Amino acid sequence: MIEYQKTLKEAVAFEGVGLHTGVKVKMILEPAPVNAGIRFKRRDLEGEPEMKADVAYVYSTERSTSLKHKEAVVHTVEHVLSAITGFDLDNVLISLDNEEVPIMDGSAQEFVTGIKKAGVVVQDAERIYFPLNEVIRLYDEEKQAELVAIPSDCFQVSTAIDFDTVILSTQHADMTHISEYEKEIAPARTFCFLDEVQALLDNNLIKGGSLDNAIVFSDRALRADEKDKLSKIFTASSHSDIEVEDGILNNVELRYSNEPARHKLLDVVGDLTLIGMKVRAKFFATRPGHSTNVAFAKLMRDHIKKQKHLQNIPQVDIQAESVVDIRRIEKILPHRYPFLLVDKILKMDENEIIGLKMVTYNEPFFQGHFPNNPVMPGVLQLEAMAQTGGIMVLNTLPDPENYVTYFLKIDKAKFRNVVRPGDALVFQIKIIGPVRRGICEMHGVAYVGNKIAAEAEMTAQVVRKKDSV
Repeated sequence: MIEYQKTLKEAVAFEGVGLHTGVKVKMILEPAPVNAGIRFKRRDLEGEPEMKADVAYVYSTERSTSLKHKEAVVHTVEHVLSAITGFDLDNVLISLDNEEVPIMDGSAQEFVTGIKKAGVVVQDAERIYFPLNEVIRLYDEEKQAELVAIPSDCFQVSTAIDFDTVILSTQHADMTHISEYEKEIAPARTFCFLDEVQALLDNNLIKGGSLDNAIVFSDRALRADEKDKLSKIFTASSHSDIEVEDGILNNVELRYSNEPARHKLLDVVGDLTLIGMKVRAKFFATRPGHSTNVAFAKLMRDHIKKQKHLQNIPQVDIQAESVVDIRRIEKILPHRYPFLLVDKILKMDENEIIGLKMVTYNEPFFQGHFPNNPVMPGVLQLEAMAQTGGIMVLNTLPDPENYVTYFLKIDKAKFRNVVRPGDALVFQIKIIGPVRRGICEMHGVAYVGNKIAAEAEMTAQVVRKKDSV
């Protein structure tokens, strides 16, 4: 069943303080066009710079996930990203007038409530999932943390935590379908341990922290000097007297018995949003943290790029019978030895052609082009692609032998891997624009095995031979 992209029906605003910076911030979630993805905008900076919610921009994972692109920084992005993914949105612009996402109550609940109030619009573009086809695993020996993704029909997440303390030991949480996120995951709040508070303050963090936006666990009673210090630290809290009751500062009532494990799941969803596309997989996270989550998101992103590359490689049998053999090629093209650089055509239709050249040591250009280290010249790879594209264009004519193709322009040429004697060079040329007045635009890629040797965009003009004299 085809799924379509979604965005907000209207904008929705949130105001609060940043958990770590303590700055006041107004954040607006705005509708975004199809294929825009999730983006952040710093409207308080000159030019209102934007950046994608992309793992490539992560620059800090110290107790939260922070992004940076050029001069624009956004801290603690995981909760709002989690809410956007948890509410199954694709395209959203997150606009801020300061450097950190507001912490709100320490969960994603208020973000989800705001999104529901704004409403959701189904857009006129198909949603693209990455279909995971193998198990991906990351293990951090130092942190004893592990993340695993296995193929699944939908997006699922399971987490397990173990802090090896009396008050908070082993817990598990599961989200078997994205529809469970709103009620089962979004309300889970962030947490820390009492013994971590001073270290966090010493590291210039939790300036905006209070007992209204975090759960603080402790497996011991407070000392008198600690009560006074914590009362000053948590002045923004609605709680006046600081005590430890039932292992939690001020006996803050848990929303779930396994609220910490659920919040860790919330964080995993937010950090995995930085992969940049939706993935059909089940994720298992053991002792997850932001640094491990982000490392896994990078691993997933690299895997997706690799798989996309492999999916784009034409699947051809170079030994298969040609659809256009060398005799027919000589009738279509005016080129002859030593400048005829296509041996046969393996596939051809009106929009795509796949050609082949077997590169041998007997090629005349190897005599002078690095004779002690023979490498096929890049310009000849482009010429071979051009000839392959010319065959496709000329073959649409009833009398191709009476026409010739002249290439008018080559753009975005890139040479990625060398071509040596013994290589089978496969050319894939696709039409990227309608043919007008005999002018055709094409995109060509030359492959050796699973590697791209060269690629370029080419513009050619078809001219009658008598007109070209």
